[in-house]
Amino acid sequence: MIILGTNSIKDTGYEVANSCRFNKGDSPSLVKDQSASPTHDDKGTLSFWFKMANLSSGDGHYFFSVFTDSNNRMQMLLQSDGTLKLLQKTGGSTVINLVTNRVFRDVSAWYHLVLACDSSQGTAANRIKIYINGVQETSFSTETYCNQDVDIQLVKGTEVCLGAYNKASPSDFFDGYLAEMVLIDGTQNAVTDFGEFDEDSPTIWKPKDVSGLTFGTNGFYLDFEDSANLGNDANGGTDFTENNLAATDQAVDSCTNNFATGNPLDYSGTAPTLGNGNLSITSAELSDKPFRTTIAVSQGKWYMEYKCEKSGSDNDNHIGLWSAEDSLTSNYVGYQLYSWGIFTSNGNKRNNQSSDSYGSAIAQNDIVMIALDKDNGKIWWGKNGTWFNSGNPATGSNEAFSNINTVVGSDGFVSFCFLPQQKFSLNFGSPPFSISSGNADANGYGNFEYSVPSGYYSLNTKNLAEFG
Repeated sequence: MIILGTNSIKDTGYEVANSCRFNKGDSPSLVKDQSASPTHDDKGTLSFWFKMANLSSGDGHYFFSVFTDSNNRMQMLLQSDGTLKLLQKTGGSTVINLVTNRVFRDVSAWYHLVLACDSSQGTAANRIKIYINGVQETSFSTETYCNQDVDIQLVKGTEVCLGAYNKASPSDFFDGYLAEMVLIDGTQNAVTDFGEFDEDSPTIWKPKDVSGLTFGTNGFYLDFEDSANLGNDANGGTDFTENNLAATDQAVDSCTNNFATGNPLDYSGTAPTLGNGNLSITSAELSDKPFRTTIAVSQGKWYMEYKCEKSGSDNDNHIGLWSAEDSLTSNYVGYQLYSWGIFTSNGNKRNNQSSDSYGSAIAQNDIVMIALDKDNGKIWWGKNGTWFNSGNPATGSNEAFSNINTVVGSDGFVSFCFLPQQKFSLNFGSPPFSISSGNADANGYGNFEYSVPSGYYSLNTKNLAEFG
């Protein structure tokens, strides 16, 4: 089993059910006014979990902005080079400016970030502390701490904006997933108030239940568990207003169960255009440009779906499996000995440049099912609830291929290759599109349009820890 930068423990004690998916192309944000005087002007703590989707050119991706005006604000963002930046301006002067040497580019990983502020501290470096996955960040390319007793805009600003530059003029939107967003007004909390290292896997940092903390006057807690009100403050305070966020932006991909997505860092040729948390793909290339997903598997039985959102004039797209141990080439999935796929234009199956009749064409709004049995080296495809060629993954009959464990590469990534004018959305159990029925696997994980075959599971770290 290969797990790339993810939480891989099966049981964490405290479970985080949901996250909120921010798709930069939609200009999403959560905003609210903050008019009350803070519990303390100089103390506050922010804690949240994040999973990046894409880092693009521009000023960066803003996690949060607490704004009074352009001269009085605190903001934290991931810059386009992957470094983390914290900035506070007071009266037009920069009083805090911290930029990490470390870069954050692992799109398969959930990170935990804690910003703990107390400007009354005598030592400058103790006034602003940043923790990543339970460890304090101490290496900065830019390192400016505030003077003693400076007001902290985190709790004092009048506008709070999550996922964008500010409320009034939103821009530089965050692209990815946020979970367990907590603001504590009045104290500089210890990082262990929000997380802990797993006793059985001491390198793994996991979340703790924060509901019993004292949040203070301007504190809040966003757990994203209400899809109809993603800005709900579970602490009972004023809710945030959602801008360009919908019920489908509630995800089950979380810091305690990490789901596979498309990987914008693992491709051949030109980088694919990904959106919706790396689950939607729009293609403009004229030649085959394959890419892979974030999790590879060497054993177990796995189920996934994808939806044809748009079918262009050239519908020769390829979906299947590609060995983790071999580099991608600028050829379709199924071109080489160690990749297996189908053509969506006619449903033919392909491996090692050989094409055989198998299924039927995939049209707009069709949902394709894929069942991968790595224990027995088999794979099936189907669409709209029916498996091609009378296949039955549950019984292991009438598979498309049965040789996927007999060639180079024991680990395999699900892979995709799309030609121009196409748009597809992937569902590994945390769909970016509406599901009309709702089907989970036998462990209760995932949200699929069609029934998961008996013995098969959604591709996430909980199931990988058990079956992978």
